[in-house]
Formats: sequence, structure tokens, C-alpha cells
Amino acid sequence: MKEYELVVLYHPDLEVDMKSAADKVAKIISSAKGEIANEDDWGRRRLAYPIKKQDFAIYRVYNLQLPAAAPKIINDTLNITDEVLRFLLVSVDAKIKALIEEDKKRESKGADNSNETKEEE
Repeated sequence: MKEYELVVLYHPDLEVDMKSAADKVAKIISSAKGEIANEDDWGRRRLAYPIKKQDFAIYRVYNLQLPAAAPKIINDTLNITDEVLRFLLVSVDAKIKALIEEDKKRESKGADNSNETKEEE
């Protein structure tokens, strides 16, 4: 299975009942034999331009493990799902992911070192 990232923009009127919309997307992913590794809710944000006459959307990011045939199934299903304004499904490049994790480690070490120097002063 390959690693993917899915960003879904939900209709802003679903803010009250977000659980059912998120469960529907999770069911679409599981029916395509995929697994959700991580889910991150970014909340309601203003869009850069109106989409389907909406100025806001609820953003949610999913990290997925999918078999080869699943991305097409998920794309086709999300295209006709009423709760979803827009979505983007991309594969995660292992080299880029490793570089990002390395940068995070450097930043955390840099933050630790800056705290030590402040304590010494």
C-alpha cells in the first residue's frame, strides 16, 4: 500500500453535524480498502475565491494508506458527494517526507539549544 494525503473542503453548513460528513468520507475510504493513518481538523476557513457560492469551508486533512486501485475509486466517489465542496488527493513522496521530518528534528534541537543559552545568561 502506498501513502497518500487527502484534503477535503466540506460545505460550511455542516459545521454543526460534521461527524456524519466525516464518517461518510471515512466509509468511502474504507470501502476502497484504504486505511486512515491520521486525521487533522483545520476548522472553518475563508476560501480564496467562492466555490459553489460559498465563501467559507471546513478543512480536514487525512493521511491515508491506499492500494493501487483506491485513488480512482475515491476520486470518482468524492466528485459526486454533496457534502464535499473540493478535495485534493496526492501521493506522498518518501524523500520529501524524510526531509520534512529531518527539518522538524533540527528545529526542535535548535529550540532546545536556544532555551539552554537563555538559562545560562
